[in-house]
Order: sequence, then structure tokens, then C-alpha cells
Amino acid sequence: MGLDHAASKPHERLARHLDTRMQAVNTLIRERMASRHAPRIPEVTAHLVDAGGKRLRPMLTLASADLCGYGGDFDVHLAATVEFIHTATLLHDDVVDESQQRRGRPTANLLWDNKSSVLVGDYLFARAFQLMVEPGNLRVLDILSNAAAVIAEGEVLQLSAARDLGTTEDVYLQVVRGKTAALFSAATEVGGVIADAPEEQVRALFDYGDALGIAFQIVDDLLDYEGDSTATGKNVGDDFRERKLTLPVIKAVAAADEAERAFWVRTIQKGQQNDGDLDHALALLHKHAALAATRADAQAWIAKAKAAMDTLPDHPVRGMLTDLADYVVSRIN
Repeated sequence: MGLDHAASKPHERLARHLDTRMQAVNTLIRERMASRHAPRIPEVTAHLVDAGGKRLRPMLTLASADLCGYGGDFDVHLAATVEFIHTATLLHDDVVDESQQRRGRPTANLLWDNKSSVLVGDYLFARAFQLMVEPGNLRVLDILSNAAAVIAEGEVLQLSAARDLGTTEDVYLQVVRGKTAALFSAATEVGGVIADAPEEQVRALFDYGDALGIAFQIVDDLLDYEGDSTATGKNVGDDFRERKLTLPVIKAVAAADEAERAFWVRTIQKGQQNDGDLDHALALLHKHAALAATRADAQAWIAKAKAAMDTLPDHPVRGMLTDLADYVVSRIN
């Protein structure tokens, strides 16, 4: 799920500020996604890379390095690393979720097949590791390789948690920290590390990325039930149809009476869904104010992200990152 297309939004101002560096990132991505022996690799990768994503995660790396006064070239390598990890996880996610649409276009697994998506995702992970080694910074390698492991762990945890009505908000948060926030926080943290920033600044950048990533995923989960499919590129109710126990449903299940719980058992746990079930699910979410409570959670995480920014140097990028945090939740206001 991306941010919308309107001009002069915070991510667009950030993109303009980082334009030269982002062009270098895009050039490096195209160079490294090439394959002399397997032409399907650039075909599949280009389908996703060219689909109009906002490159938010690599921008966070470049912005964090810029904010901390970095003057070298390896921010570009690290930003490309982050985007490769992200693209690899998207390819794998679409296979796991049996998705047919991403960013408003058919998924790679639909256009090619599951085998191609999995193997090309593996290739991009390998390319990411090659890139992250090149700066020669062991701490950067530790942060990004750890993030890759945490992302995979979060995806596996989601397999068992997604359809288990016993899943708590704490487990949900653990899943989100893995599948989404880990890459946001790694993206911001390595920007500070490569700039050799003071430890309190590196920590603040990590905290910002962590909170922003959590809010970003909560907003995604909320938009699945009340978003505009033309803006999101996804159909409303996809998570329900895919039997994903996201935060709004976890909140509604916690407040459910016996009949309501039986409905969630049938539709989410057992996957027996009928016409009208999505409308009934939406009615239950509204009845228990689950959507409003989820929105409040997203806003609380954004407040944490902005508080982390307060400890960072006075710099034009700091204001852009603060505005970006506000914009993430503005999508649900």
C-alpha cells in the first residue's frame, strides 16, 4: 500500500529534495537487477519496480543520512539494498497470500507463476546482501541482515496468527514489527550509522522508523475496510476474504458476544464465507467502534514517531519527515 498521487505531499517534497540521490538509487537498482543468464529475473523485477511505488523506504535511508550530515556515496547502496529487500518480500508475499493485484496491476505470480516469483525474490535478497556488504560497515551489515531475518520471522508468525481468533494485539504488534516496521526502522537507522551520527541520533532514527512503520501497517489494515479501492489499488475487504486477522477484527473479536464470535469463527477461522458476510463484518466493526479504536492506535504511533524527531538536528529534512508521519495517518482522517 502506498501513498496517494497528489502533488506537494510530504513524500513528494522529500523526493524532490533527494532527487539526485534517488536517481542514483534507481540507476543502481536497474544495474543490479540485471541477469546475464536468466532474462526472466529483470522481467519480473521490472514489472514490480516500474509499477509506480513511491520508494518510501529507500528515501528514508537517504533522508536519514542527509539529516545526519553524510557526504559519501554509500547511502545510495544502502537505499538500494532496502528497496531490494522490500521488493523481494512483495514477490514472496503475493505468492503466500495468493494475491492477484498490487499497486493496481496484476501481480508477478499471476503474470508468470509462483515459482518465478519465489526464485526472483530469492535473487533479489541475494543482491541485497551483496549491496549491503559494499560499504564495508559491519554494523550496517548487522542491522540490515537482522532486519531480513525479522521480516521472514514476522511472515511465518503471521501464518499461524492470521486465522487464530486467540491472537492478541501484542501478537499482532509482533507480526507488524516483523513484516513492516523492521524494514522502516532499519532504513532510518542505517542512514544514521553510515553518517557516523551520535548514538542518541541513531536511536532516535530507529524509533522514528519503528513507529512510522507500525502506524503505516495499521493504516493499511484500516484502509482495507474503509479505503477507496481506486486510491489504494486493492479491493475493499481483501483482508477479510483472505481471512487475515488484522487489528480492527482483533478488537471486534475481543468485544464479541457468542453469536458474533461464531460469525468470526466461521468466516475467519474456518473460511466459510457467504454473500453479505463482508457487510456483516463491517457492521460489527462499527458496532464495537473497532475502526475508530484502530485509527486512534495509528495516531498514537505517529505521535511517537514525531516525538523521536524532536531530538534530531535542526534540518529541512527533519520537518519533511515529521510532515510525512502526519501524512501517513491523514489517509484515514
